[in-house]
Amino acid sequence: MHIPSLKDQVSAEEWQLRVELAACYRLVALYGWSDLVFTHISAKLPESVSGAGQHHFLINPYGLMFDEITASALVKVDEQCHKVIDSPFPVNPAGFVIHSAVHEARADAGCVLHTHTRAGVAVSAQQCGVLPISQQSTFVLASLAYHAYEGVAFRPDEKPRLQADLGSANFLMLRNHGLLVVGKTIADAFLSMYTFEATCRIQIDAQAGGALTEVNPLIVQGVAEAMRVQTSGLGGAFVWPSLIRKLDKLDDSYKS
Repeated sequence: MHIPSLKDQVSAEEWQLRVELAACYRLVALYGWSDLVFTHISAKLPESVSGAGQHHFLINPYGLMFDEITASALVKVDEQCHKVIDSPFPVNPAGFVIHSAVHEARADAGCVLHTHTRAGVAVSAQQCGVLPISQQSTFVLASLAYHAYEGVAFRPDEKPRLQADLGSANFLMLRNHGLLVVGKTIADAFLSMYTFEATCRIQIDAQAGGALTEVNPLIVQGVAEAMRVQTSGLGGAFVWPSLIRKLDKLDDSYKS
C-alpha cells in the first residue's frame, strides 16, 4: 500500500511524534497485543505544534492493521475526532471516545494506549482484578484503577464516569473489556502496557497452577521507589531506544 509522505507538510516536532507513534503501533503488533484493526493508541501534540489553546491528537486510520501503520498514515484530529489535516483514510470517532475522555481529564496524558488482549480481558473479567502475586503486578498496583463495563464505549455520557474512575492512576482496567495505560510519553505508555500485559499473563498462568502466594502489602506500598531505581528515573525512555533498534532490524517502513 502506497501512502504519500507527510514529512515535508508538517513540522519537525510533529514528524518525530508521528514516527514514534507509528513505531509504537508496530511494536504492539509485534508483541501480539493488537486486535485486528480495533483499539487505538493516541498521542497528544504539544501546543507548540497545535497552537495555543488547541488540542490535537494523532490516531490510527480505521481499517489498517497495526503492522501497516506508518508515520504518514496517522490521522491528526481534534477533540471531537474531526480531521485537522485532510487524509484519505477514515477515522473512527466512536473508538476515540475513551481516548478523548482521558486526554480531557489528564493534562499529563501524552499517550493513551488501549488493548483487548486475551490475558487482559480475562483478568478484567475476574472479580478479584489484579492480584499481588508477581513483581510485575506490584508496579501496576501502585497506580491502578477500575472502570465498570457499560457496553461498547461509544457514548459520550460515559466519559465523566470513566474520568472519575481513572483519577490520577496510570493503569486502568476496563472491566470485561481490556487494559488502558496513560503515559507522559509514548515510550512511557508502551513500557506500562508491557508491564500490565505481563501482569495479566502471569496471573492467568499462576491461577492454573494451584494455591497462590501474595506479595507482602508493605512491599507493594514501596514500589514507586523501586520503579525509579529500576529505570534510573527515566521511565520508558530507558528501554525505548532498544525497542527501536529491534524494530528497525525487522522493518523500518514505519518511518515513511
